[in-house]
Amino acid sequence: MNITQGLRRALQVNPEGMATIDGERRRTWREVGERVSRLAGALQTLGIGAGDRVAVLMLNSDRYLELYLGIASAGAVVVPTNVRWSHAEIADSLLDCRASALVVDSAFAAMGVDLAKAMPLALIHADDAAGPAGAHDYEQLIRDSEPVADAMRGRDDLAGIFYTGGTTGRSKGVMLSHGNIVVNSLHMLAEGLVPLGTIYLNAAPMFHVANGGAMFALLLSGGTNVIVRVFNPELVLATIAREKVTATLIVPTMIQMLVDHPAFPEADLSSLKQMMYGASPINETLLKRAMAGMPGTEFHQLYGMTELSPLATHLPWDQHFGEAAFAKGRQRACGRAAVGCEVAIVDADRRPVANGVVGEVAVRGANVMMGYWERPEETAKAVIDGWMHTGDGGYRDDEGYIYLVDRMKDMIISGGENVYSIEVENAVAQHPAVAQCAVIGIPDPQWGETVHAFVITKPDHAVNAAEIIAFCRDRIAGYKCPRSVEVRQEPFPLSGAGKVLKRELRKPFWENAGAKQAKAG
Repeated sequence: MNITQGLRRALQVNPEGMATIDGERRRTWREVGERVSRLAGALQTLGIGAGDRVAVLMLNSDRYLELYLGIASAGAVVVPTNVRWSHAEIADSLLDCRASALVVDSAFAAMGVDLAKAMPLALIHADDAAGPAGAHDYEQLIRDSEPVADAMRGRDDLAGIFYTGGTTGRSKGVMLSHGNIVVNSLHMLAEGLVPLGTIYLNAAPMFHVANGGAMFALLLSGGTNVIVRVFNPELVLATIAREKVTATLIVPTMIQMLVDHPAFPEADLSSLKQMMYGASPINETLLKRAMAGMPGTEFHQLYGMTELSPLATHLPWDQHFGEAAFAKGRQRACGRAAVGCEVAIVDADRRPVANGVVGEVAVRGANVMMGYWERPEETAKAVIDGWMHTGDGGYRDDEGYIYLVDRMKDMIISGGENVYSIEVENAVAQHPAVAQCAVIGIPDPQWGETVHAFVITKPDHAVNAAEIIAFCRDRIAGYKCPRSVEVRQEPFPLSGAGKVLKRELRKPFWENAGAKQAKAG
């Protein structure tokens, strides 16, 4: 069992079927299979061996899919890199996993050159335009290399390292095995999320395992990948109409952008049969607008996290409408345990709680990660007796539906990206005028949540919001930076143990904002 088995099946049952559509470029499964085997040979020629890490820093493209498959076929490990990270964050992840190679497109070529100078790794440029001097050209490597046999990695072998935000301020590498990814794909197929004949639009970032879950499920079913470089509502609407896209997976922020776009009312979305969404809160008003604007589309809410490869629960279309579903508040649920998953709600001692009682969401199944890259202590805290403790608070009703009520960790989800408050606080605290700070997420109609910082200044010091925001932008990724800052002198509310009571800081913002909704990350 490995992530290339979908490609091998497609080559047997649908070799002339359309595999990828990237703008005007179209490739069949036979063409993709040939390119993947040559790419694997090229990587081996560059000295990439079994278990070596190959990082990818690119916008969406058909080559990204080839890299997922080619790296695996070579026996190596893919490290998809968040394109929204800062230079320092990317460098830290590459050093952490000791990457042997870095693949970049033109958007990140300059950064790739700098990174290749700072650490010993091979630089590969994968784009239509010419790359920087000294970088290996992706297309030339494929042309010059002989095809090689698939390395046929086993189900327990490491397939990818997916970095996610860490509560210590440094990202953690989530290790997913070939078995993790394939099992998750089978779960999605069993849930009916990627039916045969699906034409799937890769509109969410391809570095993110949320998109990857659907993409790998599509590989097993032999469907077609339609790809847009970045999410742009006008481009997405036009691409759905032109390519007759039948399914996609996006975050609520993207749904908001679609329904707010002037072209939305007249767009031809008649082919779109399935809209999968998750990764951040969604409000019921937005969901109802989207459902009304796409009457022929079934909506499916997915909840999970990178550590779960990523699917844990699924709220199907039939729970999005109807008097019975509305009466039970089903649109506020994140669904029931997906096929192949067990979901439990547990207390602080990891004991199951009664239905209706809030506790921590824990998930068990063959999709649970191998662990965090070279962080055995953190792995042991997260995965206990096979159960992944998500850090999310929720409860289960008598019919098995899970409702998320809050985050048990101080995580903020803005536009589908996870932001950890301690990481932002570490940046804010470095400002010479800051004595104390606290960071929370506050409701935002476009992004779901935005980062809000509270700052207490040092005596005889002054600072304003703009200065704090600018200071943070030099230290962390833009999406992690505060969008708003409150400078105050009033002490923070503290618990008996001396910890800041962030729930008290959140109250004025959230008490009238409505129920928080399900997420996936």
